[in-house]
Formats: sequence, structure tokens, C-alpha cells
Amino acid sequence: MNDDAPRFGFVGLGHIGAPMAERLAASGTPTVVFDLRREACERLVAAGAQVAASSADLAARADLIGICVRDDADVRDVVLGGDGLLAGAAPGTLLAVHSTILPRTAIEVAEACRARGVDLVDAAVTGGRAAAANGTLCCMIGGDASLVERYRPAAEHLASRVVHTGALGTGAATKLCNNLVLYLSYLAAAESTALADAAGISRDVLFDVTGTRGSFTPPMKEILPGRDRALAGDARMRELLASFADLAQKDLAQAIAYGRELGIALPGAERCRDLMWEVYGIGRKFGDDGGSHG
Repeated sequence: MNDDAPRFGFVGLGHIGAPMAERLAASGTPTVVFDLRREACERLVAAGAQVAASSADLAARADLIGICVRDDADVRDVVLGGDGLLAGAAPGTLLAVHSTILPRTAIEVAEACRARGVDLVDAAVTGGRAAAANGTLCCMIGGDASLVERYRPAAEHLASRVVHTGALGTGAATKLCNNLVLYLSYLAAAESTALADAAGISRDVLFDVTGTRGSFTPPMKEILPGRDRALAGDARMRELLASFADLAQKDLAQAIAYGRELGIALPGAERCRDLMWEVYGIGRKFGDDGGSHG
């Protein structure tokens, strides 16, 4: 092992963060991990990771640190909290926030880091758990070019596509735009198949016709089997998709909030946010007048 190789840290071992951290650890990259759930950390030991006692402890043992927690509040806590990364990070440490957050959160946290000699880039990712496990995510990095290049080797191990989106905050902004496209497409998939099913049109015919111009994309098709199972009453699938629907609503609420900051109305995003339980098949069916979420 190269003694000069950067030491990598990873905080947040959830649905996406765990496979990302596992890829780094399994590659032989010196990797230390932390999550509030001890069992999540222990699963990474088999891949070669070391487990830190806290975020501060992790920062003291790493040069490059990836962060993949749920939301803006969690990012602030992980970085700025009393036992957070800044409490242990040495000057020159580079943080990369993979979470879906508002651009202003990245900028505000980066300013606090800069005062301590620590750098930060916003490095949002998209692609889902399978892409995280396979290293085929798309990583959108906002920040100074020199910092992006410093983080690029790690990013390229995690993602098949790494895009420098521009200044700090633009990675997060690009992710919000991408989420808007994705979830609106999910809504289109759910409504169009509901209409086709009711009309007696086979989905193969629907996919053949809509696929001629790329209208019905592979990700749109991927949500349908789980949705069908949920609508058929599969309790485990409903529970799983409920967590996805909650996350989708959170992501869309962020896009709407960012639009408001910029003076941009996003009525489609607002309606889509309100329909995500139906989109995932765990609310009332499209066309029903009654029923409630949950």
C-alpha cells in the first residue's frame, strides 16, 4: 500500500452511502467509516473498513471525507456539531457532501469549514443503490476546480460519470433539477400505465410506442413492478416504497424551496410532491375519489 495515499473517511451508511463506502474499502483504499447505527458500521468491517467512534474521530483519521446523510440538518450536524467533523479535522482536509441538499447549505457549511482551514465540495450523486454498489453513479461536483480534481480519483471509483458543474453549490442545484425530471417522469409512468391498463392496452404496446422517441425511459419502467406489487397489497413492498415516497417528497420540497429562493414557481413539482404516494402505489389509485395516504 502506498503510504502517501490519501486516507478516506465516510459518514452516513444508509441506502446509498453504505455501498459507496463499501466500494472504497474493498478497493484497498484506507477507509474509516461512521454512522449512528453501529450495525451499519460493523457490516463495513468485512469489506476492510475501520470504524470510528464519532464523526470527530473519523475526521482525525482521514484526509478526504465523503458525507451521505439524509438532509440539510443532518449535514450541518455531522460537520458543525459538537462532535462533528470540524471538531477533529486537520487543516487541508477535504469534505465532499454527497447528500441532496440546498445549495445555500453547501455554501454556508463551506464557509464555516474554510474558517478552520478545511475545504468542502458539494458532490451530489444519482443512480440509486445498484449504481452505488456497481460504481456507476453520476456525481455532480460543485466547487473550486483544484478541489474537484483532488477529489476526482475517489469520485471516479464511485461513479462512472463525474461532472464538474461549476461553482460551489451548483452540484446540489443540478441534483435538484435532476430530481425534478426524475420524479415527474415517475408520475408520467404511473399515470400512463394506469390509463393503458384501464383501456385494455398492453404495456408492451405502450412501451413500444412511447419508446420510439425515448419517452418511456428505463428508470420509468423500473418503478412499475414494485408499484404493481404495492397496489396488489404486498405489505413488505408497501413499507419499502413508503420510505421512497417520503424521500421523494423531501427531495421535491427542496426543489420547490430552491425555486422560491430564485423567484421561480414550480407548480408541476408541487403537484408531483403531493402525488408521490400514489405514484409509488401506496396511496389511493389514480382515478379513485376516496381514500387517503398511508
